[in-house]
Formats: sequence, C-alpha cells, structure tokens
Amino acid sequence: MRKSLLSLCVLSVLASPAFAADPITDRRIEALEAQVKALQAELQALKAPVAAAPAAPAAPALPTTSDESEIDALAADAPQESEATSAAAPAGASGGGSNANAFNPAISIILNGSYSHHSLDPDSYVRAGFPLAGEGGPSADGFSLGESEVSFAANIDDKFYGQLTVAVESEDGQDGLGVEEAYVDTTALPAGFNLRLGRFFSNIGYLNSHHAHTDNFFDRPLAYQAFLGGQYGDDGVQLRWVAPTSLLVELGGEVLRGQNYPSGGAQDGGLGTRTLFAHVGGDVGSENSWLAGISMLKTQTEAGEDGFNGDAKVYVADATWKWAPQGNFKDGGITLRTEYFRDERNGTFVDPDDATLTSPWDGSRSGGYVEGVYRLNRLWDVGYRYDKLWADSDGPYASNFDPDRHTAELTWRNSEFSLFRLQLSHDKPNADDSDNAVTLQYQTSLGAHGAHKF
Repeated sequence: MRKSLLSLCVLSVLASPAFAADPITDRRIEALEAQVKALQAELQALKAPVAAAPAAPAAPALPTTSDESEIDALAADAPQESEATSAAAPAGASGGGSNANAFNPAISIILNGSYSHHSLDPDSYVRAGFPLAGEGGPSADGFSLGESEVSFAANIDDKFYGQLTVAVESEDGQDGLGVEEAYVDTTALPAGFNLRLGRFFSNIGYLNSHHAHTDNFFDRPLAYQAFLGGQYGDDGVQLRWVAPTSLLVELGGEVLRGQNYPSGGAQDGGLGTRTLFAHVGGDVGSENSWLAGISMLKTQTEAGEDGFNGDAKVYVADATWKWAPQGNFKDGGITLRTEYFRDERNGTFVDPDDATLTSPWDGSRSGGYVEGVYRLNRLWDVGYRYDKLWADSDGPYASNFDPDRHTAELTWRNSEFSLFRLQLSHDKPNADDSDNAVTLQYQTSLGAHGAHKF
C-alpha cells in the first residue's frame, strides 16, 4: 500500500506541464502506471482469500500453571503434571482468535545422571525381612545415566488431553527404553470428575504419583522400595472427583491390570489390582499449606517376584506441611513430610528358586519415613530423611532385625531447569552390614515443563 501511494505521488508530479512534453518522461509515466496497476491487482488478490475465509473457531487451550501455585495445580479439575507438563499452550488467544499451539505437543526432556560410591558392595546388599523386588535395591557404584525421561503432552481436542512419557534407563551397562506413562485424561466431565485411561502411576500415597525427578532426595524411601518396588505404575483406569470447595477434597479409585510388583501375573482377567484414595488439603494463612491422605492397594498375586501367591493389601497414610515465609516456597521455607505403610499378606510362599518349597505366608509388615527440607533461597536447600522398616516376626522372611537409614542432602539449583545434589546416607539393612554411601546427582530439564503437583 505504501508503494502504491508513493507511485501515485510520483505520477502526480510527473503529470505536471513541466514534464508533459518530454517523450522519455512519457515512457517513464507509462511504466509507473503499469507498476501501480500490478501492485493494485496483487493487493486485491491478497485481500480476497482473507475476506472469503470463515472465522476460525477458537481452539481450546490447557490452563497454564507455574511453580508459584503448586497447591492450585493439585486442586484443579484438569489434567496435571504428572510431570511432563500441565500446559501445552498459552492460556488462550485474545480477541476470540484461534490458538494454533493448543494441539501441538509440549516436549519435555529430563536428563538425570549420578555418581555413587557405597562402602558395601551393592551386589552383596541384603535387607532383613524384605526381599529386593522391582527397583528396591541400592544404586550402582560409579557413574550412571540413571533414568531419563522424554515426555509429550497436549490437548487432543476439546474433551481430551494426552501424555506420553518414555523412560530411558541405563543399568549394569545395558540401556533400556520403555513406556513409563501413556494416558488420556478427560477435560469436560461435569461436577469435578476426571477419568484417566492408559498407563500411569497410581495415585496412592504421596510420592507414588510423582515422577522421581521431582523428589527431594536421590532415591525413594525404604518403604517405597520394600512395598511398591520403588514406584507402582500399571495399565488401567482411574476415576477421580474433586469437590467444588475452597478446601481441597479429592476422592478416587483405580482398576489396574496388576502386572507389576507387589502384584504379579495380571490376575483376575487382567483386573488384578484395585485402589482407593482420598486427599484433603488447604492453606493456613498466606504462609502455610498442608495436604494429607489415606490410600489402599488391594491385589491378587501369582508367582510374585518375592515368591508370594495370594491376596495382598498395602495401606498408606501421608501428610505434608509447607511453610513459606514469603508466600512462595521457591523463595525459601520448610517442607515436612511423612508416610506410613502397612503391608498385609494372606497366601502362600513359593520359593522362586525351587517351586517344591512352599510355606504359608500370613502376616503383616510396616514401614515409613519422615523428612524435612529447608529451602534457604532459590539456589540452595538442605534436607534430612529418616527411614524405618518393621519386619514380620513369622513367615518366610521373618526377622528380629528392623532395617533403617539416615540420609542428608544438599542441593544447588542454578535455575528451575538444572540442579546438582550431594547426598550422604548411612543404611543398616541387616544386623551384620552397614552401607555408607555418597552420591552426586545432576539433573537438567529441557523444553516445556509445567508446574509439579503440591
């Protein structure tokens, strides 16, 4: 348009009497007139498709979250973190325009490596009263890539949200690739309900639904290692309801395949595990927030990793308190957390090495931990955790010794996307052995990554 106006001005000048009698000038005027007509035709061609096109509907966008509002992320009746990202796009387009990014997957990559040194050979590690199942043992000596994640998350349409998390793990020099989570969440169910379908981490307890890279310590508490093999994830369906109240009230349940420890073999037609959970939480003033819950996992097991066959139940109680003197925990504050587990078995023990050796397995075991983390500022935090397990006095793994562990950590964060952590631990897995371990962990986050749950 500016070129057209400039050309017209030139034409008006050249059209004056001073230039009218010059043949060269006439040819220039004709050339300029041709250019103006070409520009006008091009402009009309550009305007035509825009005028004829129907207005594009506004694409639904996931709500964005930030690390400043963790309790809101848990209470929201929308797909959450689960650690890839709670927002695949900006909050919405202004002026009724479409949001083209709403359906483009947000990609997040978590790189997680470490160096560990144990005073006790990890291959000689034996935990009294508790067999090492799943990822229930100590970390390997030396450098390790550990478990890294690649996540894709986005709105599917106006009623569904999807997430895929692939775990890349290196263990004993062997690299492995597996689907950690792959699920679809509803986004439009009424009355605070949400349905999740696919593979996901169960919502029992506190830590279980969180990805390991969000933990305050390098490794999971002993109770998680002993009763859930580190973390319980499975294929199935989850129904969750969040009450429309200022106090967070979350109730839900799951029906799962039952493939992984403490389950085994996908019993009951592939519906071998059921869970129930309830969480409540809220704020106390502007500086304190809390969350508490109770959960139960019930499963049928055949030829489990620990040799168990029969019915098993795991009960979990959890509580978390956060104090942030400036209203935002990232700027400093204290987090206190505890979880207590009780494991009940009613069945038969079959020796994994010799199926002819069997014995009844009826009894209960328990365990728990308490931890505190002091966030000095956005760069530094320091924490301490105490783990304790109580073995059964009868049954195939009966023991009079109860394992425990002390752990201290110091973490430096250059930003929300990178950290280095130094961890020291003293583990007493049995009456005869002690394991003093030092671990240096490094972790980086690449790409879009939303807020984590409270």
